Amino acid sequence: MEDRTNPAGPTAAQRRAASELISESRAATARLIESLSRTWDGVVEASALTANDDEHDPEGATVAFERAQLRDMLKQARSDLDDLDRAAQRVQTGDYWVCESCGGPIPAARLTARPTARTCIACARTRK
Repeated sequence: MEDRTNPAGPTAAQRRAASELISESRAATARLIESLSRTWDGVVEASALTANDDEHDPEGATVAFERAQLRDMLKQARSDLDDLDRAAQRVQTGDYWVCESCGGPIPAARLTARPTARTCIACARTRK
């Protein structure tokens, strides 16, 4: 979105569009966290009503796996929310459109597809 030769940086329209995209992504992630938290509460409640012998209960491994999976999904969603908050801050400072690794521009298509991107595609490829 930002042209490195443009000393004025991103336009007001670009900032607004980026902020709206991040805000929409943040709202969706917050809804996901709420849903996963309700599911987590249900699994914990259901497991409290059953025998606590995961080793001998044929459903024990499934419940333990489900808890672990939900825990990891919640952890990732909370991390995503933090990344979106950092992206919003980057919009405010004008750094949102600049690669943190090489200082070059991050293509608009990449930011649209991944609003939390902090690197250009070339730098992202070299990190893997």
